[in-house]
Formats: sequence, C-alpha cells, structure tokens
Amino acid sequence: MSEFPQLGSASADQTVLGSKAATLSGLSAAGFNVPAGFVVTSEMVGKLGNGLANALEVAAAKIGPGPYAVRSSSAAEDLAGASYAGLYETLLNVERADLEHAVGQCLASAGEHRVAAYETALGAASRGDAASPSMAVLVQQMVQPRAAGVAFTANPLTGDPDETIVTAVAGLGESLVSGEAVGEQWTVRASDTTRNRDGNILTSDQARQVAALARRIHERAGVPQDIEWALDHDGALFLLQARPMTALPMPAVWTAPGEGLWARNFRLGEWLPDPMTPLFEDWLLRRIEAGYLDGMEDDIQVRVPFRYGSVNGWYYNAPPIPSPRIVAPLIVRSRGRLPWFLFNVLLRVSHNPAAAHRAVLHGLELKWRHQLLPGYRELVRSAEQEVDTASPARLIELVDAIVRQAGIYLWSLAVVGGSAWKMEVALARFWQRYLAAPLSDMPAGRLGHQALLRGLTVSTGITGTSTTPPESAVYSLDWYHQTLGEAGIRSPETDSTTAGKEALDAQRKAAEAAAREVLLDSPRILTRFDSLLTMAQYYAALREEQSLYLTLGWPVLRRCAKRLGENLAAAGAIEDPQDIHFLHLGEVVNPSADHRELVGSRRATWEMQRRLDAPLIIGEPGRFGADPLASAVDAARTTREVPAGAIVGHPASTGRATGRVRVMSGLEEFDSFLDGEILVARSTAPAWTPLFARAAAVITDGGTLAAHASLVAREYGIPAVVGTGNATRLLKTGQRVTVDGGAGYVVVTE
Repeated sequence: MSEFPQLGSASADQTVLGSKAATLSGLSAAGFNVPAGFVVTSEMVGKLGNGLANALEVAAAKIGPGPYAVRSSSAAEDLAGASYAGLYETLLNVERADLEHAVGQCLASAGEHRVAAYETALGAASRGDAASPSMAVLVQQMVQPRAAGVAFTANPLTGDPDETIVTAVAGLGESLVSGEAVGEQWTVRASDTTRNRDGNILTSDQARQVAALARRIHERAGVPQDIEWALDHDGALFLLQARPMTALPMPAVWTAPGEGLWARNFRLGEWLPDPMTPLFEDWLLRRIEAGYLDGMEDDIQVRVPFRYGSVNGWYYNAPPIPSPRIVAPLIVRSRGRLPWFLFNVLLRVSHNPAAAHRAVLHGLELKWRHQLLPGYRELVRSAEQEVDTASPARLIELVDAIVRQAGIYLWSLAVVGGSAWKMEVALARFWQRYLAAPLSDMPAGRLGHQALLRGLTVSTGITGTSTTPPESAVYSLDWYHQTLGEAGIRSPETDSTTAGKEALDAQRKAAEAAAREVLLDSPRILTRFDSLLTMAQYYAALREEQSLYLTLGWPVLRRCAKRLGENLAAAGAIEDPQDIHFLHLGEVVNPSADHRELVGSRRATWEMQRRLDAPLIIGEPGRFGADPLASAVDAARTTREVPAGAIVGHPASTGRATGRVRVMSGLEEFDSFLDGEILVARSTAPAWTPLFARAAAVITDGGTLAAHASLVAREYGIPAVVGTGNATRLLKTGQRVTVDGGAGYVVVTE
C-alpha cells in the first residue's frame, strides 16, 4: 500500500487533499478519465522525513512509468469565489528521480509573495473556512497530448449559459493557461459548433467532444465550470482540472435604446470606461447633457439633443435623427446659422479644414480660451472656498453649477477638439493619393500619414508645458473614481523622455521634408498639403489641450459628494460616505430613510455590470445610421492585411512594438506598471498620461482616432491600437504581443 492517497479513492477530504486533488479524485471515482495519480500532503512530508524520496518512487511506479505532472493543490484554490489561478507551482515532465525536489517546490509556492498579495486583495472572507489554507501536492502520470486546452460552460465574456467555449493549442496546454498563446477557439451550442479563431488543431467533432465533457461536469457540480483537458495521440480525452467559473458576468441583452446605431466610445462614452454608478447616471449625467445643450444654444441659438441612454449600466449615445419637421423650425430659430454651422463642422472640416477653421472653428477656439476656461476656473475656485462649510442644500447647488459648466465645456471640446479626427482623415486621404507610393521605400512611407503627427507637443499657453496632466485629471468622468491628485501620481520629465521627444520631432520634420520634396513640382498640390498638415497638427494638439481641463471641477465635486455622504452616514442612512454613489439624488436628500440594503443591492449589480463585455456598437443602421468612423479608420490603415487570429482595432498611432502585456483597470494599479510593458486598458483619459512615457505601446477597448490614447501615444512615438472592443478580456498580464499601430492590430507571439 502506498503512503499517499490515490486519486479515485473513497476518501477525498478537501481540507486534506486541497481543492484540485479532491475534485479530480471525486471525478475519477465517478468514471471521468482523469490521469492516474496520488496526493502528497505537507503532513506526510514531515512524517516521512528522509524516507520521502523512496516513498515517492514506490507510489509513482504504481501510477505509470512517467514522466509526471506535479501540481500544487491548496484547500483555498478552485473555489467559486477564488480561483488562485496561476499562483501556485506546476511542474511538467518531471522524472521519477526528481519528484522529491518538485514536491518541495510546490509546497514552498504557498509562501510566495504573489499568493499573499492575492489573498490580501481578495479578503479573508473569500477564502472560505480556510483562514490558513492547507497545502498538498498532486502527482499524476503525464499525458503527452496532441492537443490541449480549456473549456468554459458559459461564455466568460457574455455570461451566456447556452454557449460552451473551447480553446485549444497543439501539444501541452501550458502556453494557453499561462497566457503565452491565444489558441484556436470554438463556440459550441446545442445546435451548432463555430470556430471563432483560426487554426486546424481540433475537428468540429473533437470540439463537441470536449464541450460534452465540460457540460457533464457542469451538470454534476450544478454550477458553470472551467476545465482543463488534453487529447492524446490515440484520441483519448483526459480531464486535467475542473473548477467553478469565477467572476462570471450575468447574461446580458444589448438592446439599443432607440433606432439606429448607438456607440459607447463617442462623446461622453470615451470618458466612461466602466458602467455608470447610480448617482452619476441619475444626477451628473443629466446635468452634463443639459449643460452641453446650453453651450450649443449659446453658439447657434438652438438645442438639438443627442440621444443617450444606459444599457446594462453602460453609457451609449446616438446622433439625432434628422427630419424636415424637426429641422425646419431649428433653422428658423437659429436665424439661418444652423446650416452654415453644420456645413463647416460636419462636412467642410473633412475636405477644406482651413476654410472651416476660418469660418467657425477658430472663433469657437478663442471663446474657449478667453471665456469658457477662465469662467470654469473661477467657478471652481469659488466652490473650493465654500465646500467645507456649505449646507447639504448648498452642496447640491455647487454640484449643479460646476457640472453644468463642464457640460458647456464638453460642447466646445466636441466641436473644436472633435474636428481633429476629421482633419486627420483629410490628411490620410491626401497621403494615400499623392505620397504613399513615392515614399513607400522611405521610413516615413512605412509609417504612413501619422509620421506627420508624431512627437507633437501640446503648448497650452496656460501651463507653458506639454501634456503633463493636471491633478484634476481623471480615470473616469464618473465621480466615484479618484482623481490623479488624490492618487498621488506624478509624471516628472526625464532626460531620456526629453531626448525621445527631440528624436520624434526630428523624424516628423524629416517626413514633412520628404513629402514636400515629392510635391515640389506641383505647387498647387503642395499648397494644399501644407494647409492640410498645418490644420491636422494644430487641431490634434488642441484637442488634447482642451481635454486636459474638462475635469477641472472633479476634485471639488468629489469633496461635495464626500460631505453629502458623511451627512448620510452620520444619520445612519448609509454605512460609509462612499456608499452615496449607489443612491439617486432623491434619496440623497432624504437622510431619514435607511438606504443600506438598497446600496448593497445596487453595488452588487454594478460590480456584475463591470464584468460584462460591453460592445462598442449596438443597434441597426438606419437611413442615416452608418458607423461614422468606419471610412476614417479604413483611410488611416497602413495596410489591410491582418494576420489570422489578430485582435483588430483602430490604427491610432503608427509603429510596431513587441513586449509583455499589463492589463490595467484603474489609477490604483499604476505602481505595478513596469518600463517597457504594453499598456492595455478599457480606455485612457488624461490621468493615464504618466504611463505613456514608460509604455512600449498602448491597446484600448474603446477610443477613436482622436481619443486621448491616440494623440498622446503619437506625442511619445509609441504604437497604439484603440477601439478593439474587448482587448482587456482577450489579453492577460504577462502575455507577449506585437502591436502594429499603423495597421491597427495586435497579435499574441509565442
């Protein structure tokens, strides 16, 4: 008899064997094809002492000739609330003579810093009953697979329980589990099987076979499962691991709030990388949108509401639907100014930017510089002097006033700064027509038209510096999240940063000179090039300059919210001042009610909504509803050839870079970012700027050609791909990827 419990034995005590080994033992006993193995507990290691090596050799001989897989099995891992995935040690292809050393390594991994950090972030309550989880080691006969991978019995991106997602790689599945490979992907439903990511690893029948194995385990456990599997060269399918799926999003239906196409990365959407908290949606969002219309009315004497709505907590918007019945009265009310204004800011700006600048845009820019921004600053300064002593009623008045002004500011940013991408489209089309072929063999030609937009520095005339963000810069417009100043993040200029900017400036000027050399014999075309270039460069910098100060009022807004929350907490209406963000305005002004249960329910809903894979576009195009950026994105690409399995987005900043991914979800994670890593985020607002000087490239779920990530990446000369939709879901920290910012795609490299 072996000293060690065998997989499939009658006794499978999780507190002794650990979750992984106990689960596999139970499934083996139930008839599932689990590789033969045994379990070594830390208690047995101490008891056997010098006899451990001999006992391991005897036990190993009974399960097969080897080599062996040696894996940690903790009582705390593979639970519904905590997976501990990748934190403990796994050693593959271990020879029998090396088992003692491998077992020691696995046991020692329980004391690693990364495990302690995970437990601290998780909280003791999430670890079940194991305050100090016991550790064991699972030793199994190694499967030498033809293919291996993972399977989820609910779609991990959408929560759809009717879809089983099967992902496969050739050979060992370790590269997939560790994030080094993406793998071939299948979606298996009851009625059909679809290969979503290219490859020739599995047949459709084999994908269904893996899905059926996962579904059987799901039915036995009663909850969605995440399994690891292997298919050997004889066609035998093995189960290597099974655990409950963690952080599974609730199934969601993405129904547009109205007709036409709705986007979550336009206007306010670019500034809202998460679902909205209830107080922001009920209060600030309404005031911002109203202020936006106030700014519009002041400039063109009409109010044309943009449609907006919340879908599963996420902000979406769509342009107004034009009709003669609506448009005619607006033209009359604007005294004829509306058609001229729309002609310049929607049409002329994409074909003759200089004319649009002279006719409308420059006047609006001067108004922003000399009226809107100074007025906003003065309003914020005045509120800062009141906030600490103001009554709840006065705090609400202060919030209303500041947010209305921010909405007016947003109107200016949308019209003036928002012209940047339209002007870039004009430059890109000119480049394709006149310059792409003559410059194809030169460095500038390989970079495309964006070679002319790299290294631009925003000289604000306000700070006298570049795009170094103010302390009021934010991760999100939703005031639930802290500002850059609160997070204590700074972005000091370094000699290497300055040298890098000088090099980019030289590259840009070289590209300009090369383009002019090509056009020298065509004076009329050269004059048009100079005009397009001047406008595209000017408005790219202007857009980022305006963006820097949109959230000037957010530090004082958060102080107002904190004061209101403290009043509610003192009255017993909520537990913590921060809970105020999960109330509506009507509830904020009612401190006598008990809102604690309501707060808990709404916070849980919001946390689930954060895990949803929110699409960038929902709805169906109507008569006027085509995607407004599609042609612009197409014009900006340096090539339309995309490798199989690539993540495709918008070509935001040209160039190529390869490095390790760091998926970031907020300001609190900035300290973890390492020089040379590739920044992956849902979107980036000005608060993210300090990371651009350290990043090798940037990838975002949202954003457009004129988004913050696009413009600042160009300033620092690093590649960027934005508008990918769900790169933060598809990529994992530590994966090695190549980013092609000119073509607009990302590929995972081995």
